[in-house]
Amino acid sequence: MSNIRLIPRLDIKGEYLIKGIRFEGLRKVGDPFEFAEKYYHDGADEIIYMDTVATLYGRNSLFDMVKKTTKNIFIPITVGGGIKNLSDVEIALRSGAEKVAINTAAIKKRELINDIAKTFGSQCLVISIEAKKISSNKWEVYVENGRQKTGIDIMDWVKQIENEGAGEILLTSVDNEGTCDGYDIDLIKNVSDSSGIPVIASGGMGTNNHGVQAIKEGNADAIAMANILHYSKSNLQEIRKHFIQQDIKVREYA
Repeated sequence: MSNIRLIPRLDIKGEYLIKGIRFEGLRKVGDPFEFAEKYYHDGADEIIYMDTVATLYGRNSLFDMVKKTTKNIFIPITVGGGIKNLSDVEIALRSGAEKVAINTAAIKKRELINDIAKTFGSQCLVISIEAKKISSNKWEVYVENGRQKTGIDIMDWVKQIENEGAGEILLTSVDNEGTCDGYDIDLIKNVSDSSGIPVIASGGMGTNNHGVQAIKEGNADAIAMANILHYSKSNLQEIRKHFIQQDIKVREYA
């Protein structure tokens, strides 16, 4: 079994790290560089940068931020938001990102998934899925930061993106995002058990045990965290130690 990855997620609007609840009521948290460097030194395995307004404005503004970040941070960076074609992917990778995350563009132009996988390799392609529960054991895919319905059943979408060459899934529960009430375990388990590609659980971590549940009950391969870290409810060293105590395999970090 591979190590479980601990991944801080930094949602960005303009020059600021922001956070909300269910993608609404966004508040400024601080300087994303300061938070990214802190998380790097605390032992993060990867970092995710998401431009929250990129789709609205039709472009990603994080490429310069990624360039600056990778001068001092030497772990994989995933950048998402507003990436809509192969040229955007190339710019992101040249800027220092190791992976790109796409959501809205994948829905609107589904051949883009296969195009990216063939051109740059599946290992660099993360499909960001925003899911909202519509009934027992059934979720709908959303786009544009949980604002727009697609009418697509999540299980159908997971099968399609895997067939098209996606390398990883960033799975965010719109219902749980920012609440600190825990991950949607049923959602994570359904996707993880039906998919042959790694799943990053996102949305809702408020305690160390929430992460344990996502891994042990949801079968997640990695956990993305925001609120719990940004507001110092816990930190990466404490989370790593707690996981080890729960017999979860994580990367050793001194």
